[in-house]
Amino acid sequence: MSLQPDAPASAPLRAQAQDQLQRYLSRFPDEAPGLAALRRQLAEPGDAFARQNMVGHITTSALVWDAASDALLMIHHQALDRWLQPGGHHEGQDGLLASAAREAREETGVGALTPWPWAGAAELPLDIDTHAIPARPAKGESAHVHHDFIYLFSASADTPLAPQWAEVKGARWMPRAEFAALPEARFARLAGKLQGLR
Repeated sequence: MSLQPDAPASAPLRAQAQDQLQRYLSRFPDEAPGLAALRRQLAEPGDAFARQNMVGHITTSALVWDAASDALLMIHHQALDRWLQPGGHHEGQDGLLASAAREAREETGVGALTPWPWAGAAELPLDIDTHAIPARPAKGESAHVHHDFIYLFSASADTPLAPQWAEVKGARWMPRAEFAALPEARFARLAGKLQGLR
C-alpha cells in the first residue's frame, strides 16, 4: 500500500474534490455510506489523485448523452474488457470537469461536448462512484479503488467517432435501456438520474 505525500500542486484539486463531494452529498444524501472511503481519504494525508496511491485515487469520466435519441457514448475498455463511459486518471492541473471532457475527446474523437446545465457554476458531477479495480501485476499495481467523479455532457449521436485504439476496443452510442442493464450497479443509478432530467 502506497501513501503519496500531497504535492503542492494537488492542493487546489483536493479542495475542489472536497467541495464537490460536499455539494454532491447535499443533493444525494442517501449515497453518503457508499462514499465514506472517499471522504476519509480526502480528510487524510496523501495525494488522492496520484495513480501510485494504492489506497485509492480519484478518476474522472464523462457521461455523454444525446437526449434526443436517449443514447450514451460508451467505450469498450481495452484492459478491463467491458463497456464503460469514457474516462481515466486525472492528469495535469485541469479541473475535474475539464479532465473528464479531455478523456472523452481523446478516447472517442468527439470534440463538441457541452457540459449539461444541471451541473451549474459549481461544475457538480452527476454521480460519484467508488469501485474496486483488480490488481495489474504487469504495471506494478495492486488491487485498489477508484473514486470516479462522473460529469454529464451533451453531444450529438451523429458525430463521427474516432476511437483511441491504443486504449479502447471500440466506441458506440448505446441506448439508455441497454446502458441501464449493464452489470455494474452504477449504470442503473445513472440511468435513473438521466430520467429525472428528461
